[in-house]
Amino acid sequence: MYLYNMTLQRATGCQSAVYGNFSGPKAQEIVVSRGSLLELLRPDENGKMQLVTSVFVFGEIRDMSAFRLTGGQRDYLCVGSDSGRFVVLEYVKEKNQFAPVHVETFGKSGCRRIVPGQYLAVDPKGRAAMIGACEKQKLVYVFNRDTAANLTISSPLEAHKSHTLVFCIIAMDCGFDNPIFAAIELDYMDADQDSTGEAAAEAQKHLTFYELDLGLNHVVRKYSEPVDNGANMLLTVPGGADGPSGVLVCAENFVIYKKEGHPDVRAVIPRRNDLPGDRGVLLIASTTSKVKSGFFFLVQSEYGDIYKVSLEYAAGRAEGETEVSELKIKYFDTLPPCSSICFLKTGFLFAGSEFGNHALYQFQGMGDHEDDVESSSLTLMETEEGFQPVFFDPRPLRNLALIDEIVSLAPFTDMKPVSFAGEETPVLVGTVGRGPRSSVRMLRQGVALTEMAVSDLPGNPEAVWTVRKFAADDFDAYIVVSFNNATLVLSIGETVEEVYDSGFLGTTPSMKVGQIGEDSLFQVYPAGLRHIRADRRVNEWKAPGRKQVQKVASNSRQVILALSGGEIVYFELDGISGQLVEAEKKELTGEISCMDVGPVPEGRQRAKFLAVGFYEQMVRVLSLDPDNCLSMLSVITTAAPPATLMQLDTAMGSSADDADASVGSLFLNIGLDNGVLLRTEVDRVTGQLSDTRMRMLGAKPPKLFPVTVRGRQAMLALSSRPWIGYSDAGRFIIAPLSYDQLDYASSFASDQCPEGIVGIADSKLRIVTIERLGEVFNQSSCKLRYTPRKFCVHAEGDTQRIVVVQSDHGCGSTAEALETRKVEKKAK
Repeated sequence: MYLYNMTLQRATGCQSAVYGNFSGPKAQEIVVSRGSLLELLRPDENGKMQLVTSVFVFGEIRDMSAFRLTGGQRDYLCVGSDSGRFVVLEYVKEKNQFAPVHVETFGKSGCRRIVPGQYLAVDPKGRAAMIGACEKQKLVYVFNRDTAANLTISSPLEAHKSHTLVFCIIAMDCGFDNPIFAAIELDYMDADQDSTGEAAAEAQKHLTFYELDLGLNHVVRKYSEPVDNGANMLLTVPGGADGPSGVLVCAENFVIYKKEGHPDVRAVIPRRNDLPGDRGVLLIASTTSKVKSGFFFLVQSEYGDIYKVSLEYAAGRAEGETEVSELKIKYFDTLPPCSSICFLKTGFLFAGSEFGNHALYQFQGMGDHEDDVESSSLTLMETEEGFQPVFFDPRPLRNLALIDEIVSLAPFTDMKPVSFAGEETPVLVGTVGRGPRSSVRMLRQGVALTEMAVSDLPGNPEAVWTVRKFAADDFDAYIVVSFNNATLVLSIGETVEEVYDSGFLGTTPSMKVGQIGEDSLFQVYPAGLRHIRADRRVNEWKAPGRKQVQKVASNSRQVILALSGGEIVYFELDGISGQLVEAEKKELTGEISCMDVGPVPEGRQRAKFLAVGFYEQMVRVLSLDPDNCLSMLSVITTAAPPATLMQLDTAMGSSADDADASVGSLFLNIGLDNGVLLRTEVDRVTGQLSDTRMRMLGAKPPKLFPVTVRGRQAMLALSSRPWIGYSDAGRFIIAPLSYDQLDYASSFASDQCPEGIVGIADSKLRIVTIERLGEVFNQSSCKLRYTPRKFCVHAEGDTQRIVVVQSDHGCGSTAEALETRKVEKKAK
């Protein structure tokens, strides 16, 4: 038996990242590979990276590349993995997931040195792709379209060469000429047969070009020439109308421009002043920026320094040829070493760090400062000891500004579960990172909430709501707080302050307030219902006799009151007069414990169903259709009395692209007195209940409230700890929130906090927002100076201390560093 393990926390390290327009022509998106996880990220209007979708591929992703067919508007994603297959994926916006377009098997599974998948390169015009192994094997697939404009793929064409190690593969930009692929190769045949080791010492790397003849449908080894043995990476130089074509060979200490029939153009990579002479500079990551004025490359060294590489070129002697006259390398900025960097056309740079948090930067400049150090091929000087180096001193960021960080736990150096005093559950404590970017992380289960504001209230409130003045408003106008003998109305603006002219009755506790119709408000209190019109006219309905309102359910067009004794009174908004009119009343057997009515679907006049819970451990679904109003449609029995009800429509989205009413489902959520949450599906036509599921949320009866998450309707459940229920990629997820216990809550929307939550706890009013939905753990961290190796927890009475052992190569203690500085000052 073979089992596949799934982790609680998704992988957070970044192995590779590619930029593309996967969901639309102008979408600026990044696909990140995290081992066996594929994630699609997109920066929002505030520059925060948002997770669009994530998928487990049940394998190890080795390399990936984005491409677009000629004339296409969206990008495809090629993936090389340990599956022994060449996979082409397409993002399907309607399903919010990647769908396989082609899956071509070519070899054995596993990360083997002669099975392709380690290297992947796609022709810039989207005509072909080469997938290569670490040794020997290389396959080329040709892309095309069928009559229905669907992507088609050919059988693989072989470009193998035995006894050859491959270090990098790219696709050259040749316009619409035959596609050409370039590779850094090392032939080890002689070294393999020479036992003395001399042949291995003399082995030479070669830059080899492979041409795909589209007419004859075969691959030929077109050209090969020796290259610097320190070469480790190739960059594609734009060709055709965009540039001179060719490749940039990134070697130790140098960048070399190469093109068949063109003399080499070499420039030295600037190095730090404090770097030892025997240490070279290798480039590890790169990205290409194409702007209206031309193109340039951003490359990063193993020390984190970013360089801007640009070419000066002009028309050559032959027709259609260009000649590169100068290669310039300019110090740009310094970032943590990255596995991948991606340039976005909106002016952002995504940096997927090797260690620690990933980051999104915004360009503040393009590296045009005259005082920045620059090396050029024209000023390259050769001495007896070699080429003369160019030095610089790293400085704080000048051309880039940090906009957002994505938390990463890579790499863990140690981790232990620790039970702290006052914590209900053990906390996972781990040491993460390397060098000065390392930290101690404490992981608590639950989605993190960001506290926007906390205010004291005069007394202990019982409930809180937010209200908009008009249905078309984007933001809330009032926060209404109910006490046991009064109602407090606060206006939302630049400051939150109490108002007295809202129309709400302040001398009585409120049971529910809300916005109804286009421009009206309503307030339900124990003695009746108050309808506040836009022109400040007030209509009131009083409960008959000595009866009082016990429970309330409402939406934007309907209000249902449950009176003492089991009587239900149904009000509906008249479309002509704008009045709340009493449409129906009915006596029900049993004492009502809770009620809820769903939101009005778009294009409809009313919600169809009313859910009513009874202390007799049952929930009934009643019809609100005018023909059989308040007649029972279905019933479900529960193991405990229902405490709260909430109808959640997963089709209620922010736009038609996000949700379709014909696809989404209607669910009835039932919070029981024993702390259990029941979730059952409601048939949209008949009102019948089916597929009931349950989950224990805590020791207290859950209170359910509708909130907005990612523009979609979601559910907030308050038990002994808060929970959030939301739809993601067709699944309904209930996740705990890492926050203090709340007594009552409501959705909140303002200019500074468009998707927030306002809640009350004891005598405090709290406004919070969910920042990182989808994360399993809430993290708190403490920065360290050196790389952590091990830690332990030392308990002394009620005090617990975390003791961390830190060390780095060539680093002394703080006392030694201070002593060294004193000696240096005296020497000066």
